[in-house]
Amino acid sequence: MVDFKALKSYWPLIQFLVPLAITNIAIDLGEQALNRGIATVKEDRKEMLASYGLAYSLMKFFTGPMSDFKSVGLVLINSRRDRLKAVLCMVVAGIIAFVLHILIAHTDLGYYIINKLHHVNDSVGNKTRRAFFYLSLFPVLDAMAWIHSGILLKHKHSLLVGSASISDVVAQIVFVAILLQSNLECVEPLLIPILSLYMGALVRFTIVGLGYYCNVHDNIPDTSSIEIGGDATIRKMLSFWWPLALILATQRISRPVVNLFVSRDLKGSDEATEAVAVLTATYPVGHMPYGWLTELRAVYPAFDKNNPANRRTGGASVTKSHIKRFTLCCFLISLTMCFILFWSPGVSESILVHIIGVDESFAQRCITPLRIFSFFPIPVCLRAHFTGWLMTLKKTFVLAPSSALRIGVLVVSLVVLPYMGVHGGTLGVASLLAGFMGEASMVFIGAACVYRRQKSDKNKELVADGENSSPMREVNPTTELDSIQELGEGEGHRGP
Repeated sequence: MVDFKALKSYWPLIQFLVPLAITNIAIDLGEQALNRGIATVKEDRKEMLASYGLAYSLMKFFTGPMSDFKSVGLVLINSRRDRLKAVLCMVVAGIIAFVLHILIAHTDLGYYIINKLHHVNDSVGNKTRRAFFYLSLFPVLDAMAWIHSGILLKHKHSLLVGSASISDVVAQIVFVAILLQSNLECVEPLLIPILSLYMGALVRFTIVGLGYYCNVHDNIPDTSSIEIGGDATIRKMLSFWWPLALILATQRISRPVVNLFVSRDLKGSDEATEAVAVLTATYPVGHMPYGWLTELRAVYPAFDKNNPANRRTGGASVTKSHIKRFTLCCFLISLTMCFILFWSPGVSESILVHIIGVDESFAQRCITPLRIFSFFPIPVCLRAHFTGWLMTLKKTFVLAPSSALRIGVLVVSLVVLPYMGVHGGTLGVASLLAGFMGEASMVFIGAACVYRRQKSDKNKELVADGENSSPMREVNPTTELDSIQELGEGEGHRGP
């Protein structure tokens, strides 16, 4: 018989994660809508799709590290002064990203990175650099939205964050439909998805910004109290953020690296352009059933008993065991979705043909890469769970080696697999999976080391307390019982 009282403890977790999960899926649908804005162009469809895909993946490399300031907002922002420091950091980072975009778009550096390294022809290279220039202001707008999203998540406003991201996607779809009716298709087709991307980000930033001022700004102090460690310094923010930024940078650079090797493997031929187009089309479709698992890493920090927001509201009775079981359930749901979508006959082809707008023959080339995506929930779930625990402990530096292992395994796979007869989109996705597995393994090892160290330190503390105990202390059994209870409560954060 189902114990509904026990299930009540999972309701706060469901309420928190579901809006974020729906948001993640909606973002993938938005990417597909942007791809459709290119795929409906009558001339040079594959060339335009490849150009936009290259520019978009390079741009995501810059926005990726900045968007992870959401984690800073989730863990470290406890006062208005903390928020101002975080916003200042993002403004500086946005200016740096803007300058790099301009350099890549208008100098020989961009010609070398895009035309030479990717072995694309001049037509694709010029379109890619032009698209990259159009995207130069997007990183700072995106970062400003994410920092406020993190603050809202800290205060359990995940529904508001989810609504903002869904509104972003809806705005993208609407503007793609509107712009397809304009003369942009003839004048500059690349502006159709790019302008839609800007409008969606503007809508999202407006919603989370207003949400912050309406729901959080007046409820947090000007400065943080000494009890919770005082105000976070910029140095502390950057120390917490840089390992997460490094990991996300390697995640985002993975796609350009894959595009580079896949294109060079096929010698810059028409097959190379088609292979990059296949990857551009399959990334959002393949990411949709498992991408939301990444949001699990926000669960541990959001329900941490040391979170000031939980102290003010009384928090929810969510324990380590609840989070573990909830994570396992989410993993099984994601894995089931992957196998239904990508292994059921005709389902993935229907998505590609009717949502993205590609033809049947092109969709057939995407089937094998999509089936490989079915195994991504395994490393993604492990990585998210242990990353969230380490974020709660503010030990993000442990995560840094995983980024190096990921990129190393990825490059080795991209070099070795062609000798085994694997090419095109299949080569790209298989190598990504290998990189994910390497990264997740290193995160698990790092978390295990931290847990073992904590357990060892706790044992030493107990031994020291036992040696220092006196007969006078042993007379009072209530004090001893209170200490055991406190220790038991503290164990909820001792292990992943």
